[in-house]
Amino acid sequence: MAKRILLSAFDMTCVGHQSTGMWRHPESQASDYNTIEYWTNMARELERGRFDCLFIADVVGVYDVYRGTGAAAVKDAAQVPVNDPFGAISAMAAVTSNVCFGITAAITFEPPYLLARRLSTMDHLTRGRIAWNVVSSYLNSAALNVGMDRQIAHDERYDLADEYMSVMYKLWEGSWEDEAVDRNRETGVFTDPSKVHPIRHAGKYYKVPGFHLCEPSPQRTPFIFQAGASGRGRQFASQHAEGMFILTTSPEAAKPVTEDIRNLAEKQGRSRDSIKIFTLVTVITGANDEAAERKYQEYLSYSSSEGMLALYGGWTGIDFSQYDPEQPLEAMDNDSLRTTLESLTHGQSRKWTVQDVIKDRTIGGLGPVLVGGPEKVADELERWVDIGGVDGFNLAYAVTPGTTTDFINYVVPELRRRGRAQSEYAPGTMREKFLGTPTARVETTHPADQFHGMYAGKESVQDGTTSSNFEQHEFARATAAE
Repeated sequence: MAKRILLSAFDMTCVGHQSTGMWRHPESQASDYNTIEYWTNMARELERGRFDCLFIADVVGVYDVYRGTGAAAVKDAAQVPVNDPFGAISAMAAVTSNVCFGITAAITFEPPYLLARRLSTMDHLTRGRIAWNVVSSYLNSAALNVGMDRQIAHDERYDLADEYMSVMYKLWEGSWEDEAVDRNRETGVFTDPSKVHPIRHAGKYYKVPGFHLCEPSPQRTPFIFQAGASGRGRQFASQHAEGMFILTTSPEAAKPVTEDIRNLAEKQGRSRDSIKIFTLVTVITGANDEAAERKYQEYLSYSSSEGMLALYGGWTGIDFSQYDPEQPLEAMDNDSLRTTLESLTHGQSRKWTVQDVIKDRTIGGLGPVLVGGPEKVADELERWVDIGGVDGFNLAYAVTPGTTTDFINYVVPELRRRGRAQSEYAPGTMREKFLGTPTARVETTHPADQFHGMYAGKESVQDGTTSSNFEQHEFARATAAE
């Protein structure tokens, strides 16, 4: 039986996401990114195509490495201006029933206590159709603008993330017992305070004494995505991720990456299928190969090389204006997205140059571009799955919504004919749809499960200790112990 391909649309609450200059195309609606209609129309279209998910990327900084200024990014609207990714989710959920939503939120700049509430709220309002893409922001400009002296070092960000996840799991899984919410009109008890527990977390990076502000949402812990395939990123994903995004240039290059991720998951006691792996591609398609190629060449006439070099500067931490256009690129250790240059340099027979980025990456950004009619595209997508070992695709666009509509109209029917795309949605929450779990909760092998009910029978709100009197309570307990 052919393996079903998971389909995720890739967007961002900005004008120019992965393909710079395309906002100028007469059919592009990218400039409407800050209207609710743009997002509700997209959600309806994705549900028409039986897409699994809309994945919304995010940054909270500006791409200002190229030429030492953000001018190129601002001029070309390369991921700036950019709105908050949470804003449109409720509206999209209201006009759909099954398509799910992945939201990017960086652990680096927001306290876990607050983010846990925002994500629980979204999980409630979407009835369990929400995912959190766990990232640690790579832009130094973001760190500076939230009051830091510089961006946290790459591997240390993952150390911080490990503790962050523990706090989130304690809030989501442990703070409220399953039977805490009673909603009993006769007794007047909405929530049993004896079944709500402060988490009393005190670690290296975070101190969270209180209990979660939200009652348990449909999934409790939202579906967890992770985007970062560096060595440290893979280790983190093998523990926490249920969906992972990787960057590679071919199915052959993807194979060792997907194998390593699944091997690492097994070492964590999880199954090889407990992480769904997605890769980024942009598909330009039409009724046939010739129509698709004409469309691609037309799109290229609107592309912006300066805008793309601005994006690559932020992604890699390298100012490409300092490179000779024909100089081969080399991967290096820094605090930006290490997988960006690794995807162009490791395991590749081709030596990428700055000129190659300008020529071949102004459409599609970080991922490869597939150009062709339905059969050609479907053949290549199947190669990524069968040879590369991926489970699905994060599909970027050149022109929005046209690129996505073309994929739905031309490629999805061909994938269905081959038994590769769903015709109807499975019931349930995002986790149940993606992983086929019997319930909405995390699998028992996932680290969040160890926190479920961990405070039952222990200190509760009933005992009268809250975060407001935590310090006094701890002092009194320490004094009594003496």
